[in-house]
Amino acid sequence: MNSARATAFALLAAANLMWSGNWILGRALREAFDPIALNFWRWLVALALLAPFALREAIAKRALIRRHAGLLAFLAVAGVVAFQGLVYLGLESTTAINAVLINASAPAFIVVCSWIVDRERAGWRQVCGMLLSFLGVLLIVCQDEPERLLQLEFHRGDAWILLAMPIWGIYSVLVKRCPPELRGAVLTFVLAAIGVAILLPLYFAVAPRGPLRWPTASEAGSVLYVAIAASVLAFLCWNRGVAVVGANAAGFTLPLLPAFGTVLAILVLGESFRGFHATGFATILVGVLLATWRPTARP
Repeated sequence: MNSARATAFALLAAANLMWSGNWILGRALREAFDPIALNFWRWLVALALLAPFALREAIAKRALIRRHAGLLAFLAVAGVVAFQGLVYLGLESTTAINAVLINASAPAFIVVCSWIVDRERAGWRQVCGMLLSFLGVLLIVCQDEPERLLQLEFHRGDAWILLAMPIWGIYSVLVKRCPPELRGAVLTFVLAAIGVAILLPLYFAVAPRGPLRWPTASEAGSVLYVAIAASVLAFLCWNRGVAVVGANAAGFTLPLLPAFGTVLAILVLGESFRGFHATGFATILVGVLLATWRPTARP
């Protein structure tokens, strides 16, 4: 594997690490924020943080932005408004276990979207790696006791999260069509600006009519995390990784998200580390490596 691909996969892994915290906090904040409100404040803060670094460049490239306005608006609706909003909406009424299981299906949706849009097919090694990673997720979820899967209950929120998966697949396939001059911070800034403009009227439509309640310190800190890490940094890493390795290969790293989420739950929430955690994480890692590894051609 050459250094460019290795760096790209490191960025994709970092994006999954930061997004795993977003899923945990999205579930924890369900009582404090409406899904639209949480998504709006998340991207408004992200937009303010990006402005000093990307606003001047965005103004300088306004002609290029206008030329690709349709694609950028679609990416903002899909990646900023629809996907994130559906995930937060689903986390209101489903369990973290169900959400993790459904999120593990994202690579399959990206493969389907890649075939529909670009006629890009997954090889047998990629499919085997995807299935192996999903097996690792199941090992963690069922805690090495298969009968636990039969005890899972389906909730209304599961449908919202399942609907979000193909939307993320479409976003991941189309984001690599952005011109190289609009990648990096300026692309994330433009998508955040369009997303906030769309979310603003939705936010005021669902804003509480009662007295204003200021968030607690922990709630405000959580919003800062999802704005800085899960929005700005994770999207920068993901968009760059997709530009280098393509949507299919990037999608096969998504099973790392529940694996990282498990590690964070152990480190942050004090949950105990058990054997099935190690087995599941190792299985996910082997599956991701199998799906994404491309040996360097011999001269």
